Amino acid sequence: MNDVIYAAHTERLQTSIDDAVLHIRFNNPAKHNALTMDMWEGVPGLVRQAEKDDRVRLVVFSGVGDKSFISGADISQFDDLRAAKEAVKHYEQTAEGALQSILECAKPTIACIRGYCIGGGMNVAISCDIRVASTDALFSIPATRLGLGYRVSAMQNLVNLVGPGFAQDIFFTGRRLDAAEALRIGLVNRVAPPNELDALLKEYTSAIATGAPLTIRAGKRIVREVLKADGIDMDACRKLISDCFDSDDYAEGRRAFMEKRKPQFKGR
Repeated sequence: MNDVIYAAHTERLQTSIDDAVLHIRFNNPAKHNALTMDMWEGVPGLVRQAEKDDRVRLVVFSGVGDKSFISGADISQFDDLRAAKEAVKHYEQTAEGALQSILECAKPTIACIRGYCIGGGMNVAISCDIRVASTDALFSIPATRLGLGYRVSAMQNLVNLVGPGFAQDIFFTGRRLDAAEALRIGLVNRVAPPNELDALLKEYTSAIATGAPLTIRAGKRIVREVLKADGIDMDACRKLISDCFDSDDYAEGRRAFMEKRKPQFKGR
């Protein structure tokens, strides 16, 4: 059942309601569902509507097609949206707002992952409460290949999910993890063959949609309270991130990515 109230402001976000589930699908298949600014901008409004809609018990995020959940940011927008200091600030604030809306959604959220789950795709997935994936899924955070600053909230979500050791492994190396390794370290909850992923997702959505909403809501809020971290020097963290975006290495990382070559970082 589709509902006009959930019509997104961009065709790159598809929505539908099915059996108390709001499905939000990232729709940029020509670029493996790479995230564009309009996609980031559209997510918070859809999440807010879901929170207010009594028909909706949970929200599922997925990618259109069978090749990719989200392959990262759309690199064709980097020079326009992430090169200049003010553009970086605006882009990061917009992306942060989208991710926080998912993380703070009062209703349960599930990432249903097929294929590539890279960079910003990882950030979306780890902002959700539950992650189910197909056996052909691939995970990576290639920030060190671009020289960009990685937001504190995303790093905190990753550490909370897999612990500091695995988080540093994933982040420092930028390597790709297959679904089996992602399951082993707790990055995803369950894995199924591609032709059985829909059935696995249905298992979760049916269980959650028929559960007591207030109990689920309370449980989600309590988990967030348990995971709260106190005493973070946010000013210092922001300075470290800003220094990355202001660096020659970040400019080199962008150029190398666009030119499809290995970057030559200088540490400045």
